[in-house]
Order: sequence, then C-alpha cells, then structure tokens
Amino acid sequence: MRSLTAVEQFLDERAHRFLERAPAGGLRWKLAEFLVFGLKQAWACIFGALLLAVIFGARLWYPDDAPLARNDFLTIAAVVIQIVMVATKLETLRELRVIVLFHLVGTVMELFKTDVGSWSYEAEGFLRVGAVPLFSGFMYASVGSYMVRVYRLFDLRFARYPRRWITAIVALGIYANFFSHHYMFDFRWVLLAAVVVVFGRCVMHFRVFRRGFRMPLLVSFLLVALFIWIAENIATWSHAWLYPSQVNGWHLVTPDKLLSWFLLMIISVVLVAWVYKPVPPEADGVRLPAPAAEGATRQAGS
Repeated sequence: MRSLTAVEQFLDERAHRFLERAPAGGLRWKLAEFLVFGLKQAWACIFGALLLAVIFGARLWYPDDAPLARNDFLTIAAVVIQIVMVATKLETLRELRVIVLFHLVGTVMELFKTDVGSWSYEAEGFLRVGAVPLFSGFMYASVGSYMVRVYRLFDLRFARYPRRWITAIVALGIYANFFSHHYMFDFRWVLLAAVVVVFGRCVMHFRVFRRGFRMPLLVSFLLVALFIWIAENIATWSHAWLYPSQVNGWHLVTPDKLLSWFLLMIISVVLVAWVYKPVPPEADGVRLPAPAAEGATRQAGS
C-alpha cells in the first residue's frame, strides 16, 4: 500500500479493528466491501466536498449586504480548507505540489473562457484576476486533490498503461483544443478517438478492503466525469458561475459537458502520473488476488 498520511494511518488501524470481524464471504462481507468503498471515495473527495458545501451554504445563507463579497468569502474559505488539510496531514506536501499545478492550469483556462464568454462569475470582490475570482482555481485543485488521494487510498495499479510521453501528447492536444476550438475546427471527437486508442487497453486494478477489483480505465474516467457534472450542477445552481443559457434562469448543465469533463480527466490523470508513476499489478512482487482467492486475504489499508 502506498503511504498513508498520519491521520489516515490512525483511521486505518481503527477501521481494521471493526472490519476484520466481518466474515470472509457472504452478504455481510459484500456489504462491508461496499461500505469501505463508499467511505474511501468520500475521504478522497473531502477537499471538493468541503468546498462544494461552502459554495452551497453561501448561496443559501450568506448575506447579500455583507461587507465581504461572497466571492472573496469563498476564496478565503478555500484557502483555509487547504491550509487545514496540509496542517493536519490530510494531504502531503508532495500532493500539494500536484494540487497547485492543477490550480494554475485551471486558472489559465478560466481567464480565457470567461474572456470569450463561455461562462461568467458575479462581478464582485477584490480577490480576483480579471473576471475570475480566485476561488475558481480551487475547484480544479479539488479534482487534483481527489486524483492523488484516490491513487493511494485504493492502491491503484495499472495493467498495460500507455507510455507516459504518448499520454502527455494527448493531454496537451486536449488542453490546446479547449482554447483553439473557439477560432478553428473543434477536434474534441478526434481527441476522444485518440483517448480510446491510447487508453483502451489499460485496466485499473484497485483494492477496497480484502478484495481486489479490476475496471477498464476508460470506464473510471467516465464515472468520475459524471460525478463532476453532478457537482457542476450544484455549483451553478449556487451561482458560483453561470453558463450563458443559465443567466435568465437556472437549468441543468447540458449533458454534452460530460465530454468536456471526460477529456479533462485525461489531463488530470496525466498530471498525476508524472508525480506518481503508474505501476503494474505485479510491481514489487505484489499481485492483487483473483476473486476466488480473495476471501482470506488481509489488505494493508482500509
């Protein structure tokens, strides 16, 4: 298992005291695995979940006439959340470097997209760059936080992961297209085909509690993109930002945004892969067990 933070190690040890009493088979075993999977996912999402909760709460309860603009409040809240996570060792300094990179990559995109009118923020507050409030970068950082945390919480390993320089070229093409499609042909469907070719054979191996699982990497991209789309709907309902079609009345973000988030996942995975080099299931002599042999296997990490 990749290294847990001090807080995670503390929780891991206490979780094992409870979970190891679960039987190694049957319905209770399956329920225990499902529960641990959900808790791990929630733990991996903690930064994004806290930020989304603050955005949602500010929409409902933050006073319109407060001396501090709501966007500035959101920025300060995001900074506080990040500081607390590092200070309490919920995130490591190594992970923080990745998250800062996500922040910078996202902020550059935000500056361009708001300038061409793809979406807009309320024109308030001082903590902003141009038309972009600084809390927007933390929304991209929350994706980075999830990616690096889920990588070690589930001890992710990859069979037939493509060469990293090839994935970097695809990611650069995707990032460039987010800008260039406003002025020339939109290559997103070509890029989607490239993603399928490059990542189509890759299988992600992960462990929940006692059991190892496998999933095509493209399926995991799609599932994460779906949850980001759901979070985006909550954020736009909270007026964190709005698309042009939502200015005169909120409605669900169109499903075609799923493709954008799916492609963004490729950029996210490539960035994380340059910090945490993908390893195969057999790395370090460790092979995730096949389902038939998993029952009595104790895994180091809940």
